[in-house]
Amino acid sequence: MEKFKIPEWAFEFHGHKCPFMPIGYRMGTLAMKKLGVSKSLNHEMHVFSEMGIGHPQGCMQDGIMAATAATFGKGLIEKLYYGKVAAIFWYPEKGGVRIFLKNEFADSLAPHEFFKLRKKGIDPSDIPDDVRQDIIDMVLSASDEDLFEVTPLPDFQYTPVKGAFNKAKCEVCGEYVFERYLRVKDGKKICIPCSEY
Repeated sequence: MEKFKIPEWAFEFHGHKCPFMPIGYRMGTLAMKKLGVSKSLNHEMHVFSEMGIGHPQGCMQDGIMAATAATFGKGLIEKLYYGKVAAIFWYPEKGGVRIFLKNEFADSLAPHEFFKLRKKGIDPSDIPDDVRQDIIDMVLSASDEDLFEVTPLPDFQYTPVKGAFNKAKCEVCGEYVFERYLRVKDGKKICIPCSEY
């Protein structure tokens, strides 16, 4: 099998070379293939990341965003904080697909020198290039079938939040607030920090 290729800019965006951004990139690429769609130029795909906070889950989410353009900035990726290496990808009129990193593949990476160094507290960018490249090559050389379990979710429903441009000034601090985030306290329209909720 030919090695999967990831653009260098995706590693630059992520900030370091590690195996997890490429896993996320491959996950997002596979989701687009399964749904028959391309990158979300506007606000099409929505991703429900089952990942949580911390290594390696954040790295995978950067890969998903780089592959799909379903970004946090566009409000197209949402964290569910399940702590799983999985995500649901939804696209209008296409339904959804859930992709999970297979336990067997995760187990095959676990004994690698990369993890021994990470467990000692060495940051990914400080791990020798050849060690990082070796584990990245393991990810890029695997087949989609080796990496992922894919579950079609044709009936998955989601209603995206409508974009809004209406805003008002908080009657306490005077800063603009988009209307859906205004709260009413003592008859005044105020922002969340000023509302003390």
